[in-house]
Amino acid sequence: MSSQALIRPAWTPATIGLMVVGFMIYWPLGLAMLAYILWGDRLEAFRQDVGRSTDRVFGGLRRSGAAMPFATPRTGNVAFDEWREKELSRLDEERRKLMEASAEFDAYARELRRAKDSEEFDRFMATRRNGTQPTTIDG
Repeated sequence: MSSQALIRPAWTPATIGLMVVGFMIYWPLGLAMLAYILWGDRLEAFRQDVGRSTDRVFGGLRRSGAAMPFATPRTGNVAFDEWREKELSRLDEERRKLMEASAEFDAYARELRRAKDSEEFDRFMATRRNGTQPTTIDG
């Protein structure tokens, strides 16, 4: 099981425990954990927005011909420099596609978790309406 599954922005035993321990050790830690539980899903979208903005800024610098802080200097061989620029552009495009696929998968996984939670809740409500005891997974 990955750490993302254990500590995700949801009301899980691990996140509740961390929040309680955080409040006991130093109250801002508990408050931070509470904020993560409530608004943690937005952090991924925020990170992606920052990445896209940064890519746009540096892409604009590259198109304008401004010197990039960590860019490799021209070699003097025009053919090689053009080939390198094309390859770097292709790699940037591949990275962008991978980031989009990652965002799509994250949204898909989030929807699966929501559907599973909804299904479990519906099952609970149905057993509650029927007046039967819900079965536990523990055995």
